Amino acid sequence: MSRDTELKERWELLVLKLSNQFADGDPLELDAIIYLVGVQELGQLHRSFKKDHKLDLMHIAICKLLSPYGYYKLDYVDDEGWPHYTIEEELPHLKAGEQSVLMKEALVNYFVENDFIN
Repeated sequence: MSRDTELKERWELLVLKLSNQFADGDPLELDAIIYLVGVQELGQLHRSFKKDHKLDLMHIAICKLLSPYGYYKLDYVDDEGWPHYTIEEELPHLKAGEQSVLMKEALVNYFVENDFIN
């Protein structure tokens, strides 16, 4: 099985499982899944977030997801439990489609490592 085929199949499985769990089966989009990772990483699962915090959660998720690629490194967690990352390496300039593939791959890897999918 090619890497692209495997990524596509795992992505579809991930979207299906998360959509069933969090959206009554309505397919979640990439941004929504990134947001869920941010909430998971913050660890404050039953809290409501304002719009500016939602953007912060997506930033946390992106940093966490791209850490294994060497782009970010966890620096510290503040007194309120918010993780802060430092840039280790600048992200390459990617086209929109390439960015989407990178994030889908990072998300699949994150959920494989956390035993949500295999």
